[in-house]
Amino acid sequence: MHSRSDIPTRSGPFGSGLLGPLDQDVTVLRRRVQRLLTATLISTNVIGALVVVGLAALLMPAPGMSGALVRVMAVAVPAYVAAAVVVGTLWGTRGALRTLRWAAEGRHPTDAERVASLRVPLRLTLMQAVLWGVATVVFAALAVVEQPAVALTVFLVVAFASVVVCAIAYLFGEFALRPYAARALDGTAPPRPLSGGVNLRMLLFWCLGTGVPVAGLVVTAVLAWVRGDVSTTKLAVSVIALGLVVLCFGLLVTVFTARAVVNPITSVRDALGRVRAGDFDVAIPVYDGTELGLLQAGFNDMTAGLAERERMRDLFGRHVGHEVAVEAMRMSGDSTELGGTVRTVSVLFVDLVGSTALAASRPPEEVVGLLNRFFAVVVDEVDRHHGLVNKFVGDAALAVFGAPVALAGHATCALAAGRAIARRLALEVPDGPAGIGVATGDAVAGNVGDPRRFEYTVIGDPVNEAARLTELAKNAPGRLLASWTAVEAAAAAEADRWRATEDVTLRGRSRPTTLASPRQEVRDEPAPESQTVVSEKQG
Repeated sequence: MHSRSDIPTRSGPFGSGLLGPLDQDVTVLRRRVQRLLTATLISTNVIGALVVVGLAALLMPAPGMSGALVRVMAVAVPAYVAAAVVVGTLWGTRGALRTLRWAAEGRHPTDAERVASLRVPLRLTLMQAVLWGVATVVFAALAVVEQPAVALTVFLVVAFASVVVCAIAYLFGEFALRPYAARALDGTAPPRPLSGGVNLRMLLFWCLGTGVPVAGLVVTAVLAWVRGDVSTTKLAVSVIALGLVVLCFGLLVTVFTARAVVNPITSVRDALGRVRAGDFDVAIPVYDGTELGLLQAGFNDMTAGLAERERMRDLFGRHVGHEVAVEAMRMSGDSTELGGTVRTVSVLFVDLVGSTALAASRPPEEVVGLLNRFFAVVVDEVDRHHGLVNKFVGDAALAVFGAPVALAGHATCALAAGRAIARRLALEVPDGPAGIGVATGDAVAGNVGDPRRFEYTVIGDPVNEAARLTELAKNAPGRLLASWTAVEAAAAAEADRWRATEDVTLRGRSRPTTLASPRQEVRDEPAPESQTVVSEKQG
């Protein structure tokens, strides 16, 4: 249902294991909810009947109900409860599932269907109010016929029971329909609380847990005062019994309050733990139509934005290199600065041999496959030797060692990377020979372009020198050349692997460059150990 990973909870995605998993089959969900709604209907009516019997026993004036009225009530109460269950099942439960048929059809609801679905608990409550309203009138009428003296008491008792039944029906109905609410709100959020909001819910809690029992105490006292024939003992027993009812219902309501309010907040809290651990691809089911549902939906919107930002940062890092991305975010903050600083770096340039003829003689798919294998080796070895692949230029790549983050031993790393790339290309990409050049010197490293579109790059003599060495290396043994300046800047262990060959005046330069080529290697060696990295502020 959700496109992103959903967070599991110990009590289930909807706050209770009774409601099943998030991705349950629609047929299984329909049967599950239908059973829960039927059980809710039966239990609420049974609770209502017990409240009627209990309050009648406490509040009935002496000498109590007549034998005829007792016999009538003994038949009427169970019969009416059974009829209310049957009518409620046919009218309420089936009507609710008809409203939710969009879920059975496997489609997203329209706006009207979404609103109607979130209001199903309220509709079920109104249905119970109608059934118990009729019961209040029927039982009061029976009392008027059989024993008029107790008619008012019967009316008040059944009316109080009606309030209890309606409040419980709303709470249980909203609980049972959470999976459908989650499907209705999937990918969206109500523009306003559609089921009355937390205010209505708390009002119902107060009505059930405090209002009705306390009102019973008040009515008991008023009736005792009006009749004047209630003994002190009977009044005390009535008050004590109703006080116990207040305590019991108060505890029950507190539990419902905690579960109804805390469950959505707990789901957000658990998801925040995942986000704090770096998992931005997390979503929680939105199953509450109140302000708490808006909180859940807002959290999903936040994590969607964070996930998108993380994907953009990852893409940015893939384009410019992880080190460049980290340094750019560290230095620029909310601003975008152009310019650079002069620093000593080592540059590695690698270019395929005969790429023009290669593209003309092979299908495009083969050319792309060759380039991907070629660049995979380059990127792997440059990363392994602590460098940065600064850019790809057609079938060539430019790598920098020592920028944007300063690297002690950059010449050592660049020369070792050049030897490793040459060795691996000969073994793994024999159909893609390439020339490799390595140079060391001062260059300007920084952001170049326009504030609307710029790139991190390195400009200077070592870049040009490495490119010229690459052209010469295409025809040299081993296809790898370096400047002797780079060898002199390297550690002794790496410098011993190179030898000076000849002096050449490279194109575009006025003074000769001493070329260096690697000595014959007898074995592969690992990448140099991680160098000390020193961050330097750049312009």
